[in-house]
Amino acid sequence: MAKQSPDVVAGAATFAEHFDAELVCVSVDASRYPIERHPDGTVTAASIDSDLADDGVLHFDEVIRTRIAEVLAQRPVRWSTRALAGNPAKELSRIATELAATMIVVGTRNAGLRGSLREVINGSVAVQLAHRQHRPVVVIPQHPVDADLSRRGGTD
Repeated sequence: MAKQSPDVVAGAATFAEHFDAELVCVSVDASRYPIERHPDGTVTAASIDSDLADDGVLHFDEVIRTRIAEVLAQRPVRWSTRALAGNPAKELSRIATELAATMIVVGTRNAGLRGSLREVINGSVAVQLAHRQHRPVVVIPQHPVDADLSRRGGTD
């Protein structure tokens, strides 16, 4: 959620409520790779940068957890968080399989130049998931553009 709009969490919560399912909010650190997955769902990971020898158990960012809690405070949804490491599409797919998820909900990115280049080379996480999954992948836009405004080239 650090780079995601609160609307993505709220949209995912709507689906969780509709299906009476737990909402599992997942953060995947692509700059690390998993070494060991523990029975409690935690992951020990290492940095892909050999200069950063900081192996350890990943923890979900408390600032992000607080922001999620604020969005979900008035919602009747069960929720939890997971911190994972590795390729985001592969890890989201793996955890969805492990949890027998009904669907995967992702948000679009607010990609700057670096993120845009990464998506050109690797493809978006949503597209990668859509090609690898047997379960639905729902993409919630962070900054949707009104169709009428986009045809006119902007606002009046």
